[in-house]
Amino acid sequence: MARGDKPQRRRRVDGEASRTRILDAATEIASERGYEGASIALVSAKCGLPASSIYWHFKDKDDLIAAVIERSFAQWLSAWQMPTEGTGRERMVAVAMQIAKALLDAPDFLRLGLMLALERRPVEPRARAMFVAVRDQAFETLTPAIRDLAPGLTDAQVYQLATYAIAGADGLFVAKEIGGDSIDLPALFEMHATALYDSAVRMVAESE
Repeated sequence: MARGDKPQRRRRVDGEASRTRILDAATEIASERGYEGASIALVSAKCGLPASSIYWHFKDKDDLIAAVIERSFAQWLSAWQMPTEGTGRERMVAVAMQIAKALLDAPDFLRLGLMLALERRPVEPRARAMFVAVRDQAFETLTPAIRDLAPGLTDAQVYQLATYAIAGADGLFVAKEIGGDSIDLPALFEMHATALYDSAVRMVAESE
């Protein structure tokens, strides 16, 4: 029985390795060329596997690009988790540093996701829906953390601050993409976190 299981385990390992190669290639191509510029043929040439192998793992290009987004989901979402120790300002800055590091380590996720988000089509690809869903979960992770940092905020204020936090992260990432090495992304995220926390404190003070 154990001897018979070995070929099956070997095939599973080989299949997982092939899937990773395909996703790595698709990530690189899509982040450079966008959704429309990516193709199964280009991914095949990049990863060195035949198109038939790609179609064995993924139904079509949209399914493949959605998988690229999904693979980065856990890392992106974990970056938005608020630490439990420190002052409110320190905890907000810590989250900002986590997000900055995640973007520096794996920029392809947000680069591709923003391309998809900004492109409008009669029928939206599943990959775009996947990216929007990931952002929605980041938003849902952030809102209770903001409420905890600054008790007294209204629901509308929490929503506004969370929207500002994510929009600011998008903008800083775009600035890094344009400015390259001249942009100190962690320093800008620290500034953004401080502004966000100060805005929350001010909102509470004004409502008292």
